[in-house]
Amino acid sequence: MKFGLSSYSFNQRVRTGEMSILDVIDWVADSEAEHLEFAVLSEEADAPIPNINTAPEQVEAVIERATSRGVELSNLAVGADFFTDDADQHRAEVERIKSYVDLASRLGMSRLRHDVVGRNRPEGDDTPAFDRALPLIVKAAKEIAQYAAPLGIRTSLENHGFFVQSSDRVRRIIHAVDEPNFGTTLDIGNFLCVDEDPTVAVPLNLPYANIVHFKDFYVRAEDPGDGWFASRGGKYLRGAIVGNGDIDIRAICRAIKASGYDGHASIEFEGQEDCLIGCARGVANAKTLFSQA
Repeated sequence: MKFGLSSYSFNQRVRTGEMSILDVIDWVADSEAEHLEFAVLSEEADAPIPNINTAPEQVEAVIERATSRGVELSNLAVGADFFTDDADQHRAEVERIKSYVDLASRLGMSRLRHDVVGRNRPEGDDTPAFDRALPLIVKAAKEIAQYAAPLGIRTSLENHGFFVQSSDRVRRIIHAVDEPNFGTTLDIGNFLCVDEDPTVAVPLNLPYANIVHFKDFYVRAEDPGDGWFASRGGKYLRGAIVGNGDIDIRAICRAIKASGYDGHASIEFEGQEDCLIGCARGVANAKTLFSQA
């Protein structure tokens, strides 16, 4: 398996301007990481991570730096929301994500992760809302997957955002889309946000994984204070360096090996430690845990 990093892991320093995306590429090249994925957080033309409004010369500079430093660009992750009854809005969102397919292809990436809904959805039992959203999600994701296939790009949705975060909802969408290049960006930690045990949920979705995200959380029953957020069921979570938190990553590594998955895995660091420490230790710990599984 090839362990790499998401640009999101460097967000502490990227958002303040302490590091540019070229600096991130250089850091990854000098580290134990074997690839880099880009997580688009802004569509401003001057945003640090390449997006559809980035000037062509800046995209070229990223490609040149990655090529010269031998850093594989593996995956492009972008937000999207197809849950709307406005046909024009739905069409515009599909076309926007197709533009990201083109960008991923230009960057030499073989994968694109797009969201399917936004985060702000009904509280409580949102099953009726999911049932309404499902055909809209499937229609969009299917068209995008078909657009991406001739370019050699696999598309996916991730288990995050609460509304489409549980393992069964992810699988329902994948089966309904029914395209060979459409699967999931499988985040081993995000299932905790909807109170699923990752050691149970990850194996269920491994057959559909296009890429795996390694993440770790501290989990508490009571609110410890600032820096923690609540799961859907009322537990409290805080990002941790991979291997330092409460997720049984060894068990998950055994499940990954048993599944036969041998693709790319990205470290997503969301902890409070310095991000460079979190990235370096996260990659090292993930490699160690996987080799020992």
